[in-house]
Amino acid sequence: MPNSLSGPSRRSFLASAAVATAAVGGVPLLSACSGEGSRGQEGRVAEDELQSILPTYRASDAAVEPDIPSENGSSPGYTRWIPDGELGVSVPEPRGGGAELTAMTPLWGTPPRPGNPFWTAMDEAIGVRMNWRIQDGASYGEKLAATLASSDIPDLVCIPDWNLTGQIPQAVSSRFADLGPFLSGDKVLDYANLAAIPTEAWGPSVFGGALRGLPQPANPLGAVAPFYRQDIFDANGWTPPTTAREFLDFAKDITSPGNRVWACEDMKWFGGIMYGSPDWELVDGRLVSRYETDLYLEALEWNRSLFEAGVVHPDAIGATGDPGVRFTAGEVMMYIGGPGGWYPLAVEQQKSNPDFRMNAFDFFAPDGGDPVLYRDNGSRIWTFVNKNLSEDRIRAALELANFAAAPYGTVEQRLKQWGIEGTHYTLEDGLPVRTEQGNAQVVPESYTFICSPQAYIAFPDLPQVVEDMAAWQQRNFGFGRDWLFGGRQIQEPARLSGISDGFSDLEDDVSRGRASIRDLRNAVDEWRRNGGDELRDFYQRLLDEEDGAA
Repeated sequence: MPNSLSGPSRRSFLASAAVATAAVGGVPLLSACSGEGSRGQEGRVAEDELQSILPTYRASDAAVEPDIPSENGSSPGYTRWIPDGELGVSVPEPRGGGAELTAMTPLWGTPPRPGNPFWTAMDEAIGVRMNWRIQDGASYGEKLAATLASSDIPDLVCIPDWNLTGQIPQAVSSRFADLGPFLSGDKVLDYANLAAIPTEAWGPSVFGGALRGLPQPANPLGAVAPFYRQDIFDANGWTPPTTAREFLDFAKDITSPGNRVWACEDMKWFGGIMYGSPDWELVDGRLVSRYETDLYLEALEWNRSLFEAGVVHPDAIGATGDPGVRFTAGEVMMYIGGPGGWYPLAVEQQKSNPDFRMNAFDFFAPDGGDPVLYRDNGSRIWTFVNKNLSEDRIRAALELANFAAAPYGTVEQRLKQWGIEGTHYTLEDGLPVRTEQGNAQVVPESYTFICSPQAYIAFPDLPQVVEDMAAWQQRNFGFGRDWLFGGRQIQEPARLSGISDGFSDLEDDVSRGRASIRDLRNAVDEWRRNGGDELRDFYQRLLDEEDGAA
C-alpha cells in the first residue's frame, strides 16, 4: 500500500550507495539548463522549461474523503474498509483497445504464474493484455543494465532511482519515449488519474529535457522512520529520548545483554538526520559538500559512541540477520527503517503477540531543539515507455498507468489491491481476509511500479497503525525544508558519478571502530582531488545558470 521523512540527503544518509529498503538512493539524471537537455546532456532542465513540460494538476472526483486529512504534507489516512457501494469509479470502461504490452518490474518475493484469475481480471478491466517480466528485486540493477544494453527492451521498464547508475541514466534518454506530447499541460486531462498525481511527483520525472517517467509518488519527507517498541516502553514507564545525549544515556540504561536486550540497531541514518545537512549548501557564498561539514563528522562520532557503549545489537556489528525480526522478538527496542515495514511487522504480530505495538518517535536536533529535515524529491521510482512503440501503443501504456494510478476508495484500486472477492479475499466481520489463492496470485506491486496515485495510508484491519503513522507524519513533516537542488532530476557528469562510492563502507568502519575520523578526513581530501572539487564547480554552474535565467 503506498505510503512513503527523508533521509539525510536526497540520495541516502552519508553515502551515495542506494538503500532499497528505504526507497532512497541512486545518482539521478537531469537535463541541461542550457535548453539542450533533450540530447541527454548533464545538468538539469531549467525552471521555466520545466513549467511548460509538467502536466496540469486536477484532483480526482472519484476519491473518497480520508478519515485523517493531510496536514503539513502528510499522507491522508483511511481507517475503515469502504463498502463496495461507496467506492468511486475512475475508469468507467476498458480503454486499452486490446493492446498487448510487456513490462519489466522488480519484486521482492515470488511472482505468480501467468494466466491466473488476477492477471486476467486486470487485463479485462484495463483493456490491455500484459506480459509481465518480473525480476528479483535483489539483483534488479544488474538485470536492468543488461536489458537496456540489449536490443530486447520491454515496452515498459520500471527504474528506481537507486538503479540510476553507470550507463542507465544515458539509456533513459536514448531508449524511452517523450511523454510530453501526451501528458504535458492539459493533455493529461484525458487521463484523470494521472492528472490527480501531485505536481511534486512529476518534476523529478523529467529526464533528458523531456517528461519520460511515469511516477510512483512519495512523500518527500517519508523515506525513513525511527521505530520503538511502544508496548514495552509503556509497560516500563519509558518515554522516547529527545536529545543526542539522552539517547545514549537511555540506551545504556535499558541494555541488558544477559537478558538478550539491546537498545538499538545501527542508528547511522538517524544520526545523519539529527546532525544533517543537504548534499550541497551555500556557506559564505561557497558551495560546501556534506562530506566537508563538521556535522557529518559529529553524526558519525555520535553513532560510534553507541557501538562503543555496547548498546547496539551484536548482529548489527556484522550487519547480519534481520533487524525487524530482532525488533519484534524484543531483543532490540529501537531501530530506523522504511515506513513500509510498519504495517507488515504489526500485522504479523497480531496472533502471536496481540499486545505488540510499534510506533515512531519524533526527530530532534542534537540539543533537543526542532529538527531540520530536508525534503527529497516527490518521486523516486518511475516506469518508462519504449520509444519505438507506435502512438496507439503508447496511449495503451498510458491507459495502463492511468488505471494503476486510481486513488484509494475506487473500484479500480480495490481490484488492483485485493483481486476478486470470493476468489482472492473474503469479508469477515466487515474486513478483508486474503485467501490462499489471493496470497499466491495478487501482486499489486507490479501495477504500483507502473504508476501510483498520491501516497496514502490505508490499513482498515489495523486502524491504530494508520492513526500512529499519520500522527507521526503530521508532527514531523512541518519541519521540512527545501534544499538548493531539490524538485528536479540532475544528471551528474558520468566521469564523476562514482567518486563517493567508498564512503558508505568507510562510515560503517568508523562507526564500528575499525577506522578513525582521521581516515574519514583523509578520504574527503582524496574525494576532492578525485573530482569532488570538479563536482562542486558543476553544481555551481547550475546555480549560476539558474540565476542568469531569473
